[in-house]
Amino acid sequence: MSNDNIIDMEKVRKDFPFRKWIKMGIFFILIIALLVIILTNMFIVKEGEYKIVRQFGEITRVIDEPGIHFKVPFIQSVTTLPKYQMTLNVDESEITTRDKKRIIIDNYAVWKIVKPEDLIMNARTVESAEARMSEFIYSEVREMFGRLEYGEIINDGEVSSRASLNDRVTEAVNESLKESKYGIEVIDVRIKRTDLPEENEQSVYTRMISERESTAQDYLSQGDARKNAIMAETDKQVTEMISKAEADAQEIRAQGEGEAARIYNDAFSKDPEFYNLYRTLESYKKTIDDQTVIILPSDSPYARLLQGYIE
Repeated sequence: MSNDNIIDMEKVRKDFPFRKWIKMGIFFILIIALLVIILTNMFIVKEGEYKIVRQFGEITRVIDEPGIHFKVPFIQSVTTLPKYQMTLNVDESEITTRDKKRIIIDNYAVWKIVKPEDLIMNARTVESAEARMSEFIYSEVREMFGRLEYGEIINDGEVSSRASLNDRVTEAVNESLKESKYGIEVIDVRIKRTDLPEENEQSVYTRMISERESTAQDYLSQGDARKNAIMAETDKQVTEMISKAEADAQEIRAQGEGEAARIYNDAFSKDPEFYNLYRTLESYKKTIDDQTVIILPSDSPYARLLQGYIE
């Protein structure tokens, strides 16, 4: 074998800078590992959320301002909770009113987290907090609505009282949540729907129809009474007007007859003989017709006139 084909490894090791490249490789690995550790332990806090930093299960920090933050690798963990208001649809439930009517209540609640550390320590999760809140709402709604009669709950005229009832339910639920230290607050509790169980609907509808018919009959009776009162008052006014008109007519007629008598007297007083003749002729109209038989002395003035003696 020729010496040209023999590689001197010792010489190669001396010529190639192995140590330099190994150091550079280790440096780059450390840099990459450091970047990975930094990136995996960096977290961003967004608007509308809490970040809870825990170490061995204990809460060390609660961050609610937006920004970039870091945690200790392998020791600390981060939990995210919503900061904005949320809506909880409470499962519909059946309650009994004061008048022993069974109704189904379907309501909802608007709530938010105010102390995230209390929620983590006592409720653990948002789902658990919502479950406990639903229980409190159901308990308060059942108690407060159980003090009312069915008509007071569904009547449209009771809207203001129902609103105050919702406020009282909200206040009572917040008191229970505060005592339990769940770190949440109920903004509002509202009723979405109030229904009857299917077996009771028809009987209640029948009763409602009967009540409406009774109310309508009352309105009709009141209308008839009012109509009769108006007609009686109108008849009274008409009678008074007719009486007054007749009295005025009698007075005017009397005045006319008096004036006529005066004129007659003035006219007849100017010629008494003519007046006597006129009265005599007028009496003929009433006493003589084609069946009249008159017996008079021949020398009576009446007979003389009938015979044509006028002197």
